[in-house]
Amino acid sequence: MRRRLLAGMVAAALAGTLAACGTSSDSDSGGGESGGVDKVKVGVIPIVDVAPIYLGQKQGFFAKRNIELTMEAGQGGAAIVPGVVSGQFQFGFSNMTSLMIAQTKSVPIKVVSNGVASTGVDGKDFGAVVVKGDSAIKTAADLAGKKISVNTLKNIGDTVTRQSVRKAGGDPSKIEFVEMPFPNMPAALDAGQVDAAWVVEPSLTTIKAAGGREVASTYVDAAPNLTVAAYFASTELIGKNPDLVKRFTEAMNESLAYADSHPEDVRGILADYTKIDEKLRAGLVLPKWPTEINEASVQTLATLGEKDGIFSGTPDLAKLLP
Repeated sequence: MRRRLLAGMVAAALAGTLAACGTSSDSDSGGGESGGVDKVKVGVIPIVDVAPIYLGQKQGFFAKRNIELTMEAGQGGAAIVPGVVSGQFQFGFSNMTSLMIAQTKSVPIKVVSNGVASTGVDGKDFGAVVVKGDSAIKTAADLAGKKISVNTLKNIGDTVTRQSVRKAGGDPSKIEFVEMPFPNMPAALDAGQVDAAWVVEPSLTTIKAAGGREVASTYVDAAPNLTVAAYFASTELIGKNPDLVKRFTEAMNESLAYADSHPEDVRGILADYTKIDEKLRAGLVLPKWPTEINEASVQTLATLGEKDGIFSGTPDLAKLLP
């Protein structure tokens, strides 16, 4: 009853959006075994992380499985979750913390495919905390008591940054987090509006190219080879159209493997859906795109988030992960 009530609340809140965008019924028929084509909308964030799905579309991995993809940009994983539940998107991309937050609130979603993972290499990862070149901050421990920008409060940025400070011997409870979009962070850091910024690519390379310094590889500090994000669907779609979900997952796995083994194709496809210029694309630190979800790392992320008060309850990974 509680699950149905919460799902109804999400749907009601997005009633206006549904009227304009349609629902998952657009893809409930005609595809797969019947020989038709399923038209599928995927909620994504226009960042490096989602390069595989664009490459997979270009390489025909989805088309050969009778899936016609349309990608729609969202502001972040937290905004994409209700879009998937309402049927605005059939699938979505979100960081694992946003998905666990939703799961603890009984939002009916489930992961169907891996999304992106840390490189696992300290100082050579696609997410980090950075400071100005002349900052007095030298290590993660020095971040205690400082003002740090994150793209979303009480989310994965908070969790992994606190863990970096904790591991370095600092007090993570003394950090002041400030919410702002990633593109605004380089200017805010340069102007002294924040002491440090938690960023991902391409903001990471942008700041370092301007003289900034990395003081913590936060994903690496959180867990070995951290699974950072995933693609997911509503449990309603999974129940009503398992064949579509199966074909989407197969296409995503092929896309992830292709991206992981073709880094120059990744840099090239970024020109199609981001505004990252060619020079910056060449210097980006690319993430890893394994097909398997590192469940142990997700459990660590859940434990850390619960310790820091990110969740309203304990995430049930057995229900969330495939």
